[in-house]
Amino acid sequence: MKYYIIVGEASGDLHASRLMRSLKYFDQNAEFRFFGGDLMKAEGGTCVRHYKELAYMGFVPVLLHLPTIFKNMAMCKQDIVTWNPDVVILVDYPGFNLNIAKFLKAKTKIPVYYYISPKIWAWKEWRIKAIKRDVKEMFSILPFEVPFYEEKHKYKIHYVGNPTAQEIAEFRSDYHEGYEDFCNRNNLDSSRPIIALLAGSRKQEIKDNLPAMVEAASHFEDYQIVLAGAPSIEDKFYQKYIDGTCVKKVSSDTYPLLAHSQAALVTSGTATLETALFDVPQVVCYETPLPKFIRFAFKHIIKVKFISLVNLIAGKEVVPEMLADRFTVDGLVDELYKILPGQKYREQMLEGYQGIRIKLGNTIAPDNAARIMVDLLSQK
Repeated sequence: MKYYIIVGEASGDLHASRLMRSLKYFDQNAEFRFFGGDLMKAEGGTCVRHYKELAYMGFVPVLLHLPTIFKNMAMCKQDIVTWNPDVVILVDYPGFNLNIAKFLKAKTKIPVYYYISPKIWAWKEWRIKAIKRDVKEMFSILPFEVPFYEEKHKYKIHYVGNPTAQEIAEFRSDYHEGYEDFCNRNNLDSSRPIIALLAGSRKQEIKDNLPAMVEAASHFEDYQIVLAGAPSIEDKFYQKYIDGTCVKKVSSDTYPLLAHSQAALVTSGTATLETALFDVPQVVCYETPLPKFIRFAFKHIIKVKFISLVNLIAGKEVVPEMLADRFTVDGLVDELYKILPGQKYREQMLEGYQGIRIKLGNTIAPDNAARIMVDLLSQK
C-alpha cells in the first residue's frame, strides 16, 4: 500500500521513521512519500519537503513566512492527489496538518490517520470538531488522552503505547559507555558530575529559556553544566548564549548526556518525559511573555493544570514547573538545589517517575500502530 506521511519537526521525524519501519514489517509492499526529515529518508521513499522548510514558531515568524506556508500547503495537497495514496498519516503539527485533513475529507476519498494527537486538551479544544469530522482514525501515545477523547468528546481513539518510553528503554539496555569515556569523547571534566540543560528544539524556545537556565545552573560550582544541542539548530546560534560562561555543549547526543546526568533544567515538551524516563530529577522551565496574564489564563482559560508531560501523565505534580511568573533565576536555583543528590525531594521525584512508567505501559507503539493501520486499510 501507499502511505503519505506529513511531519513538521524533528520529533515527528523520529516517530514517523519508527512507524515507517514498522509499516514495512506488516506491509511488505509499503511505499512512502512524505514531508519529513533525514530519519524518514533513511527508511526509504520520496521526501517531498524537509521539515526544516516548514518549522516556524510564534506569531511573527509565521506571519512573515505566510506566503511560503501557503505555497507548501497547496503543493502538498496537489502532490497527495497526484500520488493518490491509500492513506495520509499526519504526525502532530496541527496548524498545517488539520488544514490538509480538511481538504482531503472535502475533496477526496483518501482516509486520514493521525499518529500522535495535537495537544488540543491543553489549548484550542475547539479543534475537536475538525478532528471528528476529518480524521478517520486517531492513534494516541498518551494515556490521559483516552478519557479526553472517548469520555468527554465521544470520539473513539487507539492508545498504542508511548514510543519515547520504548526508544529510551532500548537505548538504556544497549548503552554501556562509562562516564569517563563519555566525558573524554565530549571534552568534559570526568571529575565533576553533570547538570544538563535541555533548552528546546526551536530557536524561540532557546532564546527565551536558555539565558536564565545558564545563569541558574552556574550557581552550582561543584557541577559542570552541559547543554544538549538540538540537531536542527546550528552551533553559532547557541554561542551567543553560552560564550563566556562555564557551559559546555554536546551535539546530537542527548540520550547519552541524560544517562550520565545528576539533574537537569528542561524546557517543557517531550524532553521532560525523556528526562524522567532516564531517572534524572528535573526542573521544568518555560518563560512566557506577559507572565501575569499567562498565570491568569492557567487558572481561568487553559484546560489543564500542568504543562509538562510528566505531570500530565501522572495527574499530579511530580516535577516543579517554573512557568510564567514562577520563571525566575532565583526560583530555578531553589528548585534545582532541592533535587541534587542527598536532598529529600529528589527521592520523591524518582518515586513519581516509577508511577509514570506504569501508566505508559510496555507496548511497542509504532508496531502496535502499524499493525492496526494495516489491518484497517486491508479491510477497506
